[in-house]
Amino acid sequence: MKSGTVAVIGKANAGKSTLVNVMVGEKVAIVSPKPQTTRDRILGILNEEGAQIVFADTPGIYKAKNALTDVMMRTAEACAKDVDLILYVHDGHKGVDGSDLSLMRRYLSFGIPMIVAYTKTDIMPEERIPEDAKALFEAGISCDVVPVSARKGKNIRKLKALIADALPEGEPLFPEDVVSDKSARFMAGEIVREKILLKYEKEIPHGVAVLVNTFQKRDGQELYDVDVDIVCEKPNHKAILIGRQGGALKETLAFARKELEKFLGCKVFLTAFVKVKEDWRDRADLVRRFGYGEEDR
Repeated sequence: MKSGTVAVIGKANAGKSTLVNVMVGEKVAIVSPKPQTTRDRILGILNEEGAQIVFADTPGIYKAKNALTDVMMRTAEACAKDVDLILYVHDGHKGVDGSDLSLMRRYLSFGIPMIVAYTKTDIMPEERIPEDAKALFEAGISCDVVPVSARKGKNIRKLKALIADALPEGEPLFPEDVVSDKSARFMAGEIVREKILLKYEKEIPHGVAVLVNTFQKRDGQELYDVDVDIVCEKPNHKAILIGRQGGALKETLAFARKELEKFLGCKVFLTAFVKVKEDWRDRADLVRRFGYGEEDR
């Protein structure tokens, strides 16, 4: 059978996590319209007849400079050098510019087979697709380019077949019933952070970390107790997160609890406290303490 690892690489907000979730058929990574949603390397495991594809969803390539972003970019770089295939996800809706070509050439230079997933084709003029494919070919991007829409499911089957075909023969790397290397505890924190990203505007969501203090199923009950700390960077950010009479936080937690119950398949009692750690993203010690750069937290 075919079995191997695939680094999912691309600019921030290109649609990497959405594409991985669709191909795996399960939610293994949170998604939002904001850059830097993915902060960790997250494995999503697809088991098909005759193939096991292990997708490594990586943080999006982003220019902002702080200790957190440095860790994220090192994570993506290291992952791309230690896989059987690179799946470069390009946001087709934004067109193709020199920085896109430069990044694709860089990853091709690693000497690892690469496929370009040209995403978001459902929200762009169809006639642009062959024009951009020609531009990539003329720029020396000598690999398969597959136009896809994760939202509409367009060409997903074709993309999976191409990926499987490019992988080496080998035994499965994970048991067939495993869909991710991340724990349910990890995903609980990520789901809360996802809802913060969707609820709040501007810089506040990017400066938030979610630390899971308690993740425990009650004895003899279909109920999980989940307690988290929501860490932000400034006192005024804390006030916005909480909102007037706690209304904003209550709404966010209700949103998160509903998603957690769907994910865990049972009731969830969710509590949260908002804390301030000034400019934590610029402090390498706090970035490490909050679990970034580690395999799990």
